[in-house]
Amino acid sequence: MILPESHPPLLMPARPVPTAEAMVPAVGPVVWHGAWTTPMMRPSTAPWFETWAEQGFTDQSLRQVVRIHTGGAQVRIRLSNAYGSAPLRLTGAGIGRTAGAAAVHPDTMRTLLFAGCPSTTIPAGGRAISDPVTLPTDPLDELTITLYFKEATGPATYHQLSMTTTYRAAGDHHRDPSATAYTDTVQPAYGSWYYLEGVETSGQHPLPEAVVTFGDSITDGFGATIDGHDRYPDHLAQRLVTAGCPRPVLNAGIGSNKLLTDSVLGGDAGLARFTRDVLDQPRVGTVIVLIGINDIQKTNDPTDGAEQNSPPVTARQLIDGHRALIRAAHTRGVRAVGATLTPYRGAAGWTPEGEAIRGQVNQWVSTSGAYDAVVDFARALDPNGTGRIREDLHIGDHLHPNPTGYRTMADAIDLALLGGRANERGMGRRAGSGASGLMR
Repeated sequence: MILPESHPPLLMPARPVPTAEAMVPAVGPVVWHGAWTTPMMRPSTAPWFETWAEQGFTDQSLRQVVRIHTGGAQVRIRLSNAYGSAPLRLTGAGIGRTAGAAAVHPDTMRTLLFAGCPSTTIPAGGRAISDPVTLPTDPLDELTITLYFKEATGPATYHQLSMTTTYRAAGDHHRDPSATAYTDTVQPAYGSWYYLEGVETSGQHPLPEAVVTFGDSITDGFGATIDGHDRYPDHLAQRLVTAGCPRPVLNAGIGSNKLLTDSVLGGDAGLARFTRDVLDQPRVGTVIVLIGINDIQKTNDPTDGAEQNSPPVTARQLIDGHRALIRAAHTRGVRAVGATLTPYRGAAGWTPEGEAIRGQVNQWVSTSGAYDAVVDFARALDPNGTGRIREDLHIGDHLHPNPTGYRTMADAIDLALLGGRANERGMGRRAGSGASGLMR
């Protein structure tokens, strides 16, 4: 099924997409859940590590591994050409259970079809959703998705920071369960995902509604273990499984992302992408918002010249931006949970002025009552209120948590705060459910 990006956005101009629920054919009682997702970005290459985004792919197979947070009897994938300048021709695709590195368990290999065909063309700015295949899965399973591109793709729509190894092979190996041909990998220090926007599952019984974690690199998981699935959203999903209430936890973080402005390496502003990356996910009930620290601190991105010359952000601007996210969430009946901005004293971008702004924003998040609930990530990482992440909880840059820090963040979330849909509690009216957009 090929899907144009057709409906108008709720926020600042961005490339909107139709809701995932609207893409599900209205046949039978099948309910689709978001099992995994990642936000899409414009093709670019960071000056400090290489990706395959700008060069794209020609006669190559691309193998990508994801850990899903829901199980089911069937599975399907979403592919995006949101930032492509030309139609994207996909020659073949497959999915199966991960057998380690680039290998796939042979008896689980499934060929993915698109409207009954093994190949498809995705228009520039569009997306495609595969036909369902039978593949029983459980929460926290690892799946491997393989895409083969015979023709040159041009620069690739992608997600820059995956913290997961992606593999590449010359020629067509999308039906090959062996890892032998997959000798090339994205620089293993970071990793990236390409074209793969989401994985969805369906089963016999509907699951609780999804929790989407929205933010920057601290949500995306910079500093987590490569292939270790130990970002804070991963730990949250594990907690829900352990508690006997598995629930989709969808990571909508982008490294270097800002709430108010676009950036070369950080993608569309949080305000611009909130509808697409959060509200248009399947059956969303709650969003956890942790964003703003990149707006406050001066970037060290040498490609972002516009930011270098821009005036400093104010606490009022950030608060107004958060209010806009809350209005948009409540308009869709989604519960909005605010997270306090985490400490960064000692980081390269720290200033006393920025620290004052962080304090003002956190005071508002904690006490204004604008959010339906609050998670105090700042206190979790800095229990003594020093303004610094505790030494054993960051990767050495005083900004990004390490795997222990990410677990500490997830453990700070009271699972009861995740609730259900806001409109079941009348929350939408409190934040102005009649708002028609994120920016006024």
